[in-house]
Formats: sequence, structure tokens, C-alpha cells
Amino acid sequence: MNYAQPVALVLAVLAGNSAQLSAQALMGGQGRGPSVVLFSNDRAVLEAGDPRKDLPCTVTHEKPVLGFDLKFHASFDVSVPLAELSGTENLLTIVFRVIPEAEKDEPRYFTQRIRVPSIADEAKGEAFLQGGFELGEGKYHIDWLIRDRSERVCSSYWDVEAALAVQASEFEQFREEPPVERNPDSPLSVKMLVNFAPQNSRSASLQPIDVSALVSILRTIARDPRIGKFSLVAFNMQDQKVLYRQEDSDKIDFPSIGKALTALKLGTVDLGKLAQKHSDTEFLAGLLREELKCDKPPDALIFAGPKAMLDENVSHDALREVGEISYPIFYMNYNLSPQQVPWRDSISHAIKHFRGTEYTISRPRDLWYAVSEMVSRVAKSRPTRRAQVQGVQ
Repeated sequence: MNYAQPVALVLAVLAGNSAQLSAQALMGGQGRGPSVVLFSNDRAVLEAGDPRKDLPCTVTHEKPVLGFDLKFHASFDVSVPLAELSGTENLLTIVFRVIPEAEKDEPRYFTQRIRVPSIADEAKGEAFLQGGFELGEGKYHIDWLIRDRSERVCSSYWDVEAALAVQASEFEQFREEPPVERNPDSPLSVKMLVNFAPQNSRSASLQPIDVSALVSILRTIARDPRIGKFSLVAFNMQDQKVLYRQEDSDKIDFPSIGKALTALKLGTVDLGKLAQKHSDTEFLAGLLREELKCDKPPDALIFAGPKAMLDENVSHDALREVGEISYPIFYMNYNLSPQQVPWRDSISHAIKHFRGTEYTISRPRDLWYAVSEMVSRVAKSRPTRRAQVQGVQ
């Protein structure tokens, strides 16, 4: 039996305001069928099937994808103008149901409440929400609504299909990303250093599940409308090579990354590096020296990849050579089994030196939360950070 399963929603307010989230929950115990008790107005809206915009909002949804946890994930994005939420504290309530085509009499219902803080009347920008749910293979219909404390409603309805693409090629993972409507008001710039390496450092090949996870991290970052400029360095810690480089672009060039990865040959040994003690540590130290000191600093630098467990970490003296960094640093550590490898890796030790923030990415919902929180922090701190840099100059 294929049932939708809950995945926690994430709320990010573009202007940097905070919000209190309660966990998304199945309604009525199992959240199925007649046992669910809804407010009469909510049920009427869901049953009507007519989109409403009493509360102005824009809802977009993505085709379900097979995540790196080997489950299908359907996602949706919601934006609400901050002006519509201005005033004293508000409460947004999301209610939606997922109806399997094969079992139409057993829909699953979900609810989420989001407390919104006081927002100034002149506030500009958008409140941005991301959410989703897990699916079994099959076709589904979604009835969705959001309402505020004044009972204004925005509703949307759509169909999704979760299906295995048996003939999907490896290249398909690196297809061009569809255009994203960017925030025109002072978009952020980020620099990403991605370690395209397998979870198992002794593996002689880059596994599809590892590629899928790392590409998912990049795509989630690429789809955030608050980011307008991307620089990227793809490297491999085992091979000690930079595989691809992209500078200050409007989008991430996924096809070029895929092409560059075809040249990666794990399991081969460079005799010169074999003779050099701790050559992998020297490679990481050199990468940090070269990439962290920029003529045009980004608004944030993001490391991403599996744990890099080197025999020796980069020394504090080598890290001090990099000097002070004026922008925040983040580490999105892809780790499918954090309970098995809970200790810090060599990249994590280096990030800690620069007072960076580390996120453990084990499931897609970890990724959604991490990117949303990370970008919100960068957007909120940028005016202060830039003022400090100008003051020093």
C-alpha cells in the first residue's frame, strides 16, 4: 500500500524575520479518511477544488524525485508578500491532503501551524515556505490550502506521479536547471567547494547514490531565489584534484560538471603522491589557501561533500596563513549514517577554525532545512557585514 508520509516543512522569511514552527503532523491519528476532523471551512475549500487567493500567495510544485535515501519526495514552494502579513503576530495554518489514485477512499491529511512575528507595515519582500512529503510509487492528487488568523485563504490543487525512470541515464542527473525567477533586490553571491567523493573512501568508483545526493545539494541551493551569483569548485579529495571550476555565473552549469566527472578515475595511485607523506592534507590546505582568499569575496562560502577522514588534519599554523575571513562559511556534510561516523572530519576541523557552521545532511528534509536556514542567515547578516568591511577600508 502506497501512503504519503510526512516531511517537516521549513519556513524562511526573506527579509530575515524569524518564525516559530510546530512540527507537520498527520491529522486524526493515521491521518486517513473519515477519521479526520477538519474545520468546516477547510473541508469546503479542499472539496471545492477552485483555487483561491483571499490571502495572496504563489504555490509551485516539483515533480517527485527519487531522493538519495531511495524514497520519492514531492515538494512545494509557497511565497506570500510580507505586506500581507504585516502588523501584530499572525498565525498561518497549512492543511493539505494527498489522495492515492489507487486508493481514493484513503487520503492522508497533514497540518502545519507557523507563528509569524510582528512585521512592519512598510516591510518589503516575500515570506518563503518550502515543504513536501514522501510518496510510494504511483499517482496522487493534492488538495492544499493556507489560511491566516483573519481566515483569509490561499488554495491550490495539483496531480503528481512518482515513477521509476528505468532508462534514465547518468547524464540526466546533470541536466540543465530550469530558469529561476531571482530576487532582484541585491541578490546574494555564494561560492561552493564540492567534494565529489563516495561515502566509502576506499571505494574505487563514485556511487550513483552519492552523485545524486551531491547534485541534490547543488540544485537546492541553485533554486533559492535569493541567490543571484554562483562560483563553484568541484574537487575530489581522494584523487587530490580540482575537477571543474566556475566563476561568478548567473547559474550552475550542471552539464559541464557531469562532463568533468567522467575524467575522475578513483582507485588509481599516483606514485609521486604516494611517496609524499600526508599529500591529501597538503592538498586540502592548498585548496583552503587558494579558495578562501578572494579578490571579490562572496556573501558566503559553502563546502559540501561526504566526510573526509584524513590521517592528519590541516594544522592551525596552515589555517592561520589564510588570515581573517570577512564572510560566513558553512559545511553541508553529506552523511547517510551519522550514528556510525559521528566524529569530525578534516574539513569540519578547518571549518571550525573559521567559526563556520556545519549541517549534517542525511535525508532530503535535512537539506531543505539547512539551505533555508543558511541562506536566511546570510541575507540577514549581509548589510552589517558589508558595513564592517567598508569601515575597515
